[in-house]
Amino acid sequence: MLHRLLLSLIAAASLAIAGCALSPQQLNPEPVFKGPITAVGQGQPVVVKVVDGRPNTSLGTRGGLYPETSAITVRSQDVIPKLQAQAEAAVRLLGFTPSPNAYNAPQLTLTLAELKYQSPKEGMYVTEANIGATFRVDVQNSQRRYSGRYGASLNQRFGMAPNQQTNSKLVSDVLSDALTRVFKDPTIGQTLNQR
Repeated sequence: MLHRLLLSLIAAASLAIAGCALSPQQLNPEPVFKGPITAVGQGQPVVVKVVDGRPNTSLGTRGGLYPETSAITVRSQDVIPKLQAQAEAAVRLLGFTPSPNAYNAPQLTLTLAELKYQSPKEGMYVTEANIGATFRVDVQNSQRRYSGRYGASLNQRFGMAPNQQTNSKLVSDVLSDALTRVFKDPTIGQTLNQR
């Protein structure tokens, strides 16, 4: 009887420790620009470029007992084309026509400068995460230039470690907020519209 109890305790302890070790996650965010914005253009062409300026694809770790094995990543090819589509949609809402090969047209470059996910280092259980996104924007229109940085962050608490779908949604929400801040800044439309 004692032997069975001991085996049961060992099995339960093993499961508890294994539950603290989190798997890596490769996220697939779906950022969305959230309008409305005021159109200031009259259909002029604008070259819109979106680039990944992050040093690597890692956002951070999920935490847990072995944080070094629980990396969270977002590959460039999983986010940049989506950001390109959303940036072009926002430029259209501003009253301009995204034109990738327009000669001598104003140019807007949106750089994903930072995307991070941080869980507290102490403790075996993941109870919260800090998620942040930062864009750098460079607008060039003839001799006029504008550069700015726009960010958004979220502190999310959890009852249990979030799965890949939940983390993808959280990162999507933060990217969407930062992207919306970019295009709701009236300076962007004004700089593109100046002749």
